[in-house]
Amino acid sequence: MEMVPSEENQFVPKEIQNAAEEPRALCIIQDITSAKTVNERLTLNLPASTTLSKLYEDVAHKAGYVNGTFGLAWGNTQDMAPLDHSSEMSLSESGFEPGGKRNFLQLTDKDGEQPQIASDESGTADSSGLDDSSQERFIGPLLRDGTPGCSGDYSSPSYSYSSILSKSETGYVGLVNQAMTCYLNSLLQTLFMTPEFRNALYNWEFEEQEEDPVTSIPYQLQRLFVLLQTSKKRAIETTDVTRSFGWDSSEAWQQHDVQELCRVMFDALEQKWKQTEQADLINQLYQGKLKDYVRCLECGYESWRIDTYLDIPLVIRPFGASQAYGSVEEALQAFIQPETLDGPNQYFCERCKKKCDARKGLRFLHFPYLLTLQLKRFDFDYTTMHRIKLNDRMTFPEELDMSPFIDVEDEKSPQTESCTDSGAENEGSCHSDQMSNDFSTDDCVDEGICLDSTSSTERVLKPKSLLTFELFSVMVHSGSAAGGHYYACIKSFSDGQWYSFNDQHVSKITQDDIRKTYGGSSGSRGYYSSAFASSTNAYMLIYRLKDPSRNAKFLAVEDFPDHIKRLVQKEKESEEQEKRQREIERNTCKIKLFCMHPVKMMMESKLEVHKDKTLREATEMAYKMMELEGVVPLDCCRLVKYDEFHEYLERSYEGEEDTPMGLLLGGVKSSYMFDLLLETRRPDQVFQPYKPGEVMVKVHVVNLKSETIASPVSVRAYLNQTITEFKQLIAQATGLSAETMRVVLERCYNDLRLLYVPNKTLKAEGFFRSNKVFVESSELTDHQVPFTDSLLWKLLDRHGNTIRLLVLLPEQSPGTLANRTLFQKVGSDSDVLSEGAKGNRKSVEAILEESTEKLKNLSLQQQQGSSTSDSQKSSDASDFEHIESPTQEADSNSSLCVAADNRELENRIRATSAGSGGASSDPENHFACEERSDSEVNNDRSTSSVDSDILSSSHSSDTLCNADSGPIQLANGLDSHSITSSRRSKAHEGKKETWDTAEEDSGTDSEYDDNGKSKAEAQYLYFRAEPCSQDDASWDSQKCLVVHVDKRITLAAFKLNLEPYVGVTSTQFKVFRVYANNQEFESVRLNETLSSFSDDNKITIRLGRALKKGEYRVKVYQLLVNEPEPCKFLVDTVFAKGMTVRQSKEELLPQLKEQCKLDLSIDRVRLRKKTWKNPGTVFLDYHVYEEDISISSNWEVFLEVLDEPEKMKSMSQLAVLTRRWSPSTMKLGPFQEVILESSSVEELKEKLSEISGIPLENLEFAKGRGTFPCDISVLEIHQDLDWNPKVSTLNVWPLYICDDGAVVFYRDSTEEPLELSEDERNELMKKESSRLLKTGHRVSYSPRKEKALKIYLDGGPAKDPGQD
Repeated sequence: MEMVPSEENQFVPKEIQNAAEEPRALCIIQDITSAKTVNERLTLNLPASTTLSKLYEDVAHKAGYVNGTFGLAWGNTQDMAPLDHSSEMSLSESGFEPGGKRNFLQLTDKDGEQPQIASDESGTADSSGLDDSSQERFIGPLLRDGTPGCSGDYSSPSYSYSSILSKSETGYVGLVNQAMTCYLNSLLQTLFMTPEFRNALYNWEFEEQEEDPVTSIPYQLQRLFVLLQTSKKRAIETTDVTRSFGWDSSEAWQQHDVQELCRVMFDALEQKWKQTEQADLINQLYQGKLKDYVRCLECGYESWRIDTYLDIPLVIRPFGASQAYGSVEEALQAFIQPETLDGPNQYFCERCKKKCDARKGLRFLHFPYLLTLQLKRFDFDYTTMHRIKLNDRMTFPEELDMSPFIDVEDEKSPQTESCTDSGAENEGSCHSDQMSNDFSTDDCVDEGICLDSTSSTERVLKPKSLLTFELFSVMVHSGSAAGGHYYACIKSFSDGQWYSFNDQHVSKITQDDIRKTYGGSSGSRGYYSSAFASSTNAYMLIYRLKDPSRNAKFLAVEDFPDHIKRLVQKEKESEEQEKRQREIERNTCKIKLFCMHPVKMMMESKLEVHKDKTLREATEMAYKMMELEGVVPLDCCRLVKYDEFHEYLERSYEGEEDTPMGLLLGGVKSSYMFDLLLETRRPDQVFQPYKPGEVMVKVHVVNLKSETIASPVSVRAYLNQTITEFKQLIAQATGLSAETMRVVLERCYNDLRLLYVPNKTLKAEGFFRSNKVFVESSELTDHQVPFTDSLLWKLLDRHGNTIRLLVLLPEQSPGTLANRTLFQKVGSDSDVLSEGAKGNRKSVEAILEESTEKLKNLSLQQQQGSSTSDSQKSSDASDFEHIESPTQEADSNSSLCVAADNRELENRIRATSAGSGGASSDPENHFACEERSDSEVNNDRSTSSVDSDILSSSHSSDTLCNADSGPIQLANGLDSHSITSSRRSKAHEGKKETWDTAEEDSGTDSEYDDNGKSKAEAQYLYFRAEPCSQDDASWDSQKCLVVHVDKRITLAAFKLNLEPYVGVTSTQFKVFRVYANNQEFESVRLNETLSSFSDDNKITIRLGRALKKGEYRVKVYQLLVNEPEPCKFLVDTVFAKGMTVRQSKEELLPQLKEQCKLDLSIDRVRLRKKTWKNPGTVFLDYHVYEEDISISSNWEVFLEVLDEPEKMKSMSQLAVLTRRWSPSTMKLGPFQEVILESSSVEELKEKLSEISGIPLENLEFAKGRGTFPCDISVLEIHQDLDWNPKVSTLNVWPLYICDDGAVVFYRDSTEEPLELSEDERNELMKKESSRLLKTGHRVSYSPRKEKALKIYLDGGPAKDPGQD
């Protein structure tokens, strides 16, 4: 029994619910007003007579909102116009579907503001100090679980666009993350929530005449703070601020350290604020002082200097220690803990005049008003040479007492010059009587907690009572050293509540959430957890001094300076304007618009029309957009519903000219499931009404006598019509006889179906929205033969398989060269050529020469030998269209018959009279251009198989004539292929395998069979070429052919057909397929068909010898073992099956001398296997290709120049490349080749001992790792390789040296490694990293390249012309 949800969200049987009741509408409502509710659904099952106003009431009750503070819209999109909340229309009248069907709605905000909650139970943020201009209460849904601030949660939750537009329920505004600017957002929110900083920033006034507002950092910060305080949005952008930093969009993708940003930004503000009241603001708020001292432990003399600081860096885990500090207080104590300088580190005392033991340390003199503590969680692991993050637990108090960490005596008299020599016991109480020169009187100004007016006694006591700091900002990092996410937990000084500021999202949090940022692992972790640790913990803490006399409150609106009031008004107006624009956007229907322009053909645009505009007004807008003024009168145009994908006209809108577009299109949506077409007609025509439920049928009329297929006629039919009724409909539209009519449906590519059952409906036959049929109604006997044997089927088969290719010819074609080639080729057969054929051959030349000026001046081009490189600058974006005009048929007949007779000539097939060629008129001129992707084509290569007995059958075409019988005038070559594999297998059952598949199995690429006879003679498929028109090609049309060809033709036959146009035999030119970005790849598999090609693909013809049977194209690279780049390309050459290595070298050396200027002796040259960059087996002179050496197309081989005659004489020998490692100099020697007679380790050691002089007992070796040249850092080679493996032969584990070309390192075991200092090691590490990166080999430590954080005060960085 079917169950449906009831109003109470319980499932009840459908029968019971519907019993004796009216139909009900099931409404499923998604609340998209906040991030928390976006995943929740409300379900209401209401009577269909319920009014819209009642629906609003029920939703308000169910959702807990105040009615009238939200909108309801159809749920297909987010920015759709809401339903009228005051309408008395029923649900059924408003478009709701009753009867258990689900109606999806979205609950949206109203006028950009969130809905109000009906009850007052949820707490509200105290907005005093947030937005003093308004004491509004921000009411909204409760905070979602897993609020940012909880451990591990730093991924932004999904939110709708409308939820960004309304302010968070906390009353605070978030900041949009541009990409990786979370670190910036955290700092900006902290500064905004600092009253002293915000108020001081507001008091600064921007002088527009002095500076560009775009590059003024303080002004853009001021604007941002005003928006954070007054905007009604949920989040605002920071792009204006970053633009003032001089950053471009790429900076948004650079993650930086928040502490680094703090320093750099404060520096930039100080520079900008020079000569203003705020010049010393940063120092007044954030700067403290400390003393860096060294104190002699013998005489008590102390040397010191004063340093300032903006933050205190606290170590999490001391260097070398396994235990971390447990709290901030512990880390502070460690920070001021002095160290003893003794032994070799003794300090030279000025008073004792000798080196003495001493204490060195730091003492705090002043603490700033705003104390910043940086927890140093990022460290460097020297064992792994990687950056790491320390996730250890470190607690921090909400109130921090800093009195234990300040030096009271120093604070009492920081400038005293007297020294009380009280010995080593009272360290720190003695002051130097010779102050450090860099401690000037300027350093003594009290910017911190010490008050200048107080007496010295008060200065001792005052800090004790004033040194309590209150935590108000915790900047949290969640992630690892490789990257992560920052957000800020900030306490509001207005209400004492903690908030999480996580980019766009602001939410309330608790003390528990703060405690979760202490760090440390939660629960038990697995063994490998530390390797993948990504934890959430505090990184920067900001405290404010608790001092009622200094603690400020946020400026109230009435206290804003005038310039800020003006700025507030300006930003408010800007936001209102944005809101109005957004409202217009929300009410604008945006839909794709098409138009079949009488001149410009199919045009496409986007119609943006307000939902209240009528259809008539929209038609006028579309009319202007499509530039039809002056071409077609406005009253001859109308908008109809259109499906572009199926090219289907869904319906027309008769009598609805005054209907609003919003109603007509089903509401305002971001995307529609349909499009609009601006349909045009001639003034004497009448628009046909299109009704919903009709299907579109494109009817192509086939003329079997002329073998043409006409352009389509559009007919609209119903799916429940029978075939008989459908034929009558077509008869009315085309004037053909319905009695003798044959209708063929093309259901999909190459799937032809004859519709012959009279009472079958169109739906049963597979008709859909848009269909293509071919109709024929002649009196011929073709009706009586089976459909797959009929002339109609063959004509449609050719139509479906013919593609149009653009062929770029080389410079030398065709002209006299073509003439000469043709006469040479047929010289011996001239007696069999009829006069007609000769005449037609001349007309080929005439057509090609008359088509363009280029062909007239061909002999001049030949002499110049001009390059074809310019012709390669083609554009894949060019559109080529089939010519469909019947008037052009006559013009093309002459070229067609010429092409036909020349094919007969080239294939040595006896020609008949010229008239037989003329009979094969050109149906391709009438073929509609169809786009077919590579995935759609039939890739079954065996479709190109044609049997000799089929070729000689009575169905041979006019261009495939039997010598013994006259030609039967059928479509060109249509019989030589069947359309699907099932039909082919039936037609060819029991026949022997043809040359195509046999050749494929043999794996060769030859155009010729074993008897040297051209295989293209075996078959013929449709081929027609014509010169390119100027409009047709992006290439130079004077060297371009348009070829219409059956894609089942093989490449070999295709090349033979091109011979008259190229001017040389098919063995003397190569075919290159042009892909996107003008990349060219040679097509070499001559036995493959063109089935992977599609309409308007481009082909380039290049002169050059094509491969014969058993030949392979080979790329030759030079092996240079001791060069930085050991692999250098030399030449392309051809090796043949059965050729010996020595013969290939004899052919190769002259080529190298001519092309590479390499004059080499055949006995000093070796060829060897190449596997990527690795040298392999050495090829011996007597080796034979294909017998001893496997070879394939596009093979690659190494050529190695030898210093002495070849020593490799037998396959049992082994050539090993060896390299000496010298630990004492930290250097690797050059490669030396060692020839071994066997795989014995002993023999290898003996040979290494011979060439190096290392005693056999001291020699150690190891196999190199990776690809040649097996580069490795000199810092790693001594330990990392597997030295002296305990094996007796090379061909076993762990060596596995079984082939030539292995790399072996060796060393003297008595040689001690060079001792390096830390600096030398670091320097060497940099050099090695640089060297290995250049060679593309593994580097043990490759740090991520980080961009330094900079803020540019002059508007941006100067562009380095050499910079990428």
